[in-house]
Amino acid sequence: MKLLYVANMRMPTEKAHSIQAMQMCAAFVGSNFEVELVAPRRFNKIKSDPFEYYAIERSFKITKLPCLDLIPWLGHFGLWIETASFQVSLFFYLLFKKADIVYTRDKSCLLPAFFKKNVFFEAHTFPKNYFLYSFWINKAQGIITITKGLAELFLAKGIKPENILTAPDSVDLAKFKINEGQAQCREKLGLPLDKKIILYTGHLYSWKGVDILAEAANYLGEDVAVYFVGGAEEDIEKFKVQPASPRQGGSATCLAASRRELKVSVVGHRPHSEIPYWMGAADVLVLPNSGKEEISRAWTSPLKMFEYMASNRPIVASDLPSIREALNGNNAVLVKPDDALALAQGIKAILENTPLAQQISQAAFQDVQQCTWQSRAQKIVQFFSASIK
Repeated sequence: MKLLYVANMRMPTEKAHSIQAMQMCAAFVGSNFEVELVAPRRFNKIKSDPFEYYAIERSFKITKLPCLDLIPWLGHFGLWIETASFQVSLFFYLLFKKADIVYTRDKSCLLPAFFKKNVFFEAHTFPKNYFLYSFWINKAQGIITITKGLAELFLAKGIKPENILTAPDSVDLAKFKINEGQAQCREKLGLPLDKKIILYTGHLYSWKGVDILAEAANYLGEDVAVYFVGGAEEDIEKFKVQPASPRQGGSATCLAASRRELKVSVVGHRPHSEIPYWMGAADVLVLPNSGKEEISRAWTSPLKMFEYMASNRPIVASDLPSIREALNGNNAVLVKPDDALALAQGIKAILENTPLAQQISQAAFQDVQQCTWQSRAQKIVQFFSASIK
C-alpha cells in the first residue's frame, strides 16, 4: 500500500516536528507501507541529508515541491505566501498521484481531502479559527490527536468518537541506549566532571517554561550547572538578554541584569544524534512547561519527554494534564508550573535523594518501553483499517 506523508516544513530543521515526521515515515514503512514524504523546497541553513541528519534508514522517498519561500524576508506574511504556493504545487502533484493513504500533520495541507479519499489528519494543536478549517477537517477520513485534551476539543466540535484516535508521541529507544557512562558522556561533550548537571533540551519558547528554569537556577547551589540545549538562533539571543524576574520574596536589588548573569549555559542547537549523550551526562532532566497557555497545559506531547524517559535519568516536570498523560508521581517529580522555587525544590529533592532518583528513573524507563514509533504506527494503521469503508 502507498502512503503519502505531506509535511509543510523545512527538511531537515532544528525543530522537533521534522524528527517526528521522519520517524513516523520510517515506522509506516515498518508497517508494510510504501512511503513518500512530500515537503516544500525551502531555504535551509541546514544542508545535511535528512536521513543522515536524523540517522534514519533510507527506507522511503522524500519529494520536495517548489514554493515561494519569502519567510526570511517577510516573516509571518511570507509564511502565508509559502503555504499558499506549496498548496498549489501539492494540488497538481497529487491530482494524478495514486495513494491509498494521504497523511498530514498540517491543517493547511488538508486540501487533498476535497479530491482524495482516505486523508488522515494528525492534530498537534487546535486551530484558533476553527471555522476556517472545519470543512476540510470534516472531510478527513480520521483525526489522530497527540493528547486526550485535544481529542476532547474535536469531539466538542461534533467529530464522531470513532473518527478520532489519540496516539501520543514516541521515541526511538535504540538511539538512547548508549554504552557510555555519565563521566564518558561529559568528557565527550567537554562538560565539567565536578558539577551536578541539570539539563533542558528543546526550543526556548516561553510556553515551554524555559524562563522558569533559568530563574530556578538562582535557588540551586554553586555545585549545580544548568544547561539549555536547543533553540533557533533568534530565540537564543532573546533568551540570553531577557530581564530576570524577581525571586519570590525578594526585591529588585536581588535581580540579575540579564540572563547572561544567571547560572545557566545556553548551548544552542545540536544534532539530534548528540542528544542522547547530553542526557547521559545529566543528573536531572527538566520539563518545565508553563500552565498559562493551553498548548502547554492540554495539547502538547513533547518528544523530549519520551526521550528523557528512555535515557534512564530522573525527571522533574510541571504537573499539567498534558504531561500527566505519560508522567506521574511514580516515574517523575511533578511540581507546580510557573513557580521557580517549586521547580528548584523538585530538582533538589532528586539531587539529595539517590534512592528516589534511581526509583523514578527506572520506573520511567520501564513505562516508555511501550512508547515506540513502531507501536504508534501500528496503532494508527489499525485506525486506518477501522476508518476506511
